[in-house]
Amino acid sequence: MPSSDTILALDQGTTSSRALLFDPNGRVLALAQHELPQHYPQSGWVEQDPREIWQDTLRAGREVLEQARGGHKPPCGIGITNQRETTILWDRESGEPLYNAIVWQDRRGEALCAKLRDEGLEPMISEKTGLLLDSYFSATKIAWLLDNVSGARARAEKGELAFGTVDSFLLWHLTGGRIHATDITNASRTLLYNISAQGWDKDLLEVFGIPESLLPEVQDNDSEFGISENSLFGTALPILGMAGDQQSAAIGQACFAPNSIKSTYGTGCFALLNTGADKQQSQNRLLSTIAYRIQGTTHYALEGSIFIAGAAVQWLRDGLGVISSAAECEDLARQADPKSEIYLVPAFTGLGAPYWDSAARGGIFGLTRASGRAELVRATLDAVCYQTRDLLEAMAADGAATPERLRVDGGMVRNDWFLQRLADITGVAVERAKTLETTAFGAACLAGLTSGIFASPQDIERNWANSGRFAPELEESSRAALYDGWKEAVGRVRR
Repeated sequence: MPSSDTILALDQGTTSSRALLFDPNGRVLALAQHELPQHYPQSGWVEQDPREIWQDTLRAGREVLEQARGGHKPPCGIGITNQRETTILWDRESGEPLYNAIVWQDRRGEALCAKLRDEGLEPMISEKTGLLLDSYFSATKIAWLLDNVSGARARAEKGELAFGTVDSFLLWHLTGGRIHATDITNASRTLLYNISAQGWDKDLLEVFGIPESLLPEVQDNDSEFGISENSLFGTALPILGMAGDQQSAAIGQACFAPNSIKSTYGTGCFALLNTGADKQQSQNRLLSTIAYRIQGTTHYALEGSIFIAGAAVQWLRDGLGVISSAAECEDLARQADPKSEIYLVPAFTGLGAPYWDSAARGGIFGLTRASGRAELVRATLDAVCYQTRDLLEAMAADGAATPERLRVDGGMVRNDWFLQRLADITGVAVERAKTLETTAFGAACLAGLTSGIFASPQDIERNWANSGRFAPELEESSRAALYDGWKEAVGRVRR
C-alpha cells in the first residue's frame, strides 16, 4: 500500500482550473479554483491563453497542498483530467506556446471539414476514429495552426514543435519538459487515432497534413506518466492517472459495466454509455469512443455531446442579466407559469449530437406578453433536458437498452427542480452522485488504481453512492407532447 491514501486531482476545465485533494471515499479534503477567461477573436472562434491554463493549474495545486499541510500526509500522487479536444502547439525546447489554445467549441476548422466531406473521406475517417468529421475535434485545429501561424509547418516538420491536448501540455510542464505523452481517451478525440488498432493512424495524418513527430506517446489511463519537478510543489509527486473529462466522470461514476450511463452537466452536456469490449459504430450520429483502458483492458462507449448546457445559464447571467447567479435558477423555475410553452434552442455555436449542424443558430419560440424571466429560466433548463432526451433516443436507435438509471454530475445537478424535470422529460430515473466532483474524482481513482489504493475498478464501484434519486412523475402523453414541441423548435433553427 502507498504511504498516503490522499490523492491530488488537477481538473483543468473549460471555464476554470481546479485542484482537489481526495480521500479514497471521494471526500474532498481541500479545493482551490481559478476562473479561466475565454477569448472570441471572431464569430465562431474560441481561444484561451495556454500560459494561464498552466499557471492557474499550478497555483490551484499549490494552494490545495498548502490547505492540507499539517492535517494530511502529502498525496500519493497526481491524477489529471482536462477539457478534451482543446488544442495547443508549443516549442519543444522552451515549452512556449506558438499561439493561443484553440478551444473545443471553436468552429474555424469547418471549411477543412467541408472540403474533406466533398472528397468523400468522411466514411473512412469515421470508421477509423469512431468520430464524425467535425471541427469540434483536434485535427482541424492542428491543421489550422500549421497553416496560419508563421513558420509553424516548417518547424513542425523539423521536429521542433509538440502538439497536445491540455492534459499533455500540463504533463509536459509538470515534468519539466521530460515527458510528452497523453492517455488513450484524449488521443481518441483527435481524429488522428485509430480506436480499433489503438494507435496513431498514418492515413489520417496524411489526410489532415500533420507530421507524426508532433504527436505524444499514448498510454493507458492508469499509467505512471512521470514525476513532477520537485520545485513545483515542494516535493516530487508521481503522475499516476489521466483521462479526458467525460471519461474521467464516467470512471468517477463507476460506469464500468456495459450499458451503464452517466451524463455530466457543465459548460456542455456529455452522456457516455459503456458498450463493453467491442466498439459499436453509431448509425445515429453519436460518437464511438474509448471509455478507458485500465489494467490493459479497453472498454468502448457511445457518446452524445451537447455543446451548450451550463453555458446557457451563464448566458442568462452574463449576456442578458436575467439572473445574478446560477443558484437563482431553481426558485425561478418553480415560479414559472406551468402553462407557458416557451422553447429555447441554445444553438449558440451550432448543434451537437445527434444533429451535428454547425450552421444552426439559437432561437426562442412561444413568447407572449406574459413571459418573464422565470419562464425564460425554465425554458433554458428545459432545453438541457430535451437535448439529453435527444441523446437517449439516438442511443436507443443504435440498439442500446433503455437504461435503468441515469447517473448525473456537474454544476447543474445541485438543482433539484432540474433533476426532477430531467427525469420527467427523459422518462428515466435520475441519480445524483454523492461525490458531486466526479470528474476530478475519476482522475483521482485512476491514480488510486496505479498506486494501489484501489485494487480494481470493482473497488471503486463498491464505494459509489447517490445523494438523491428522482423518478419520472409526468404522464407519458404529456412527456411526448412536450418533446414534440422541442423537435419542432429545433427544426426551425436549422438552416
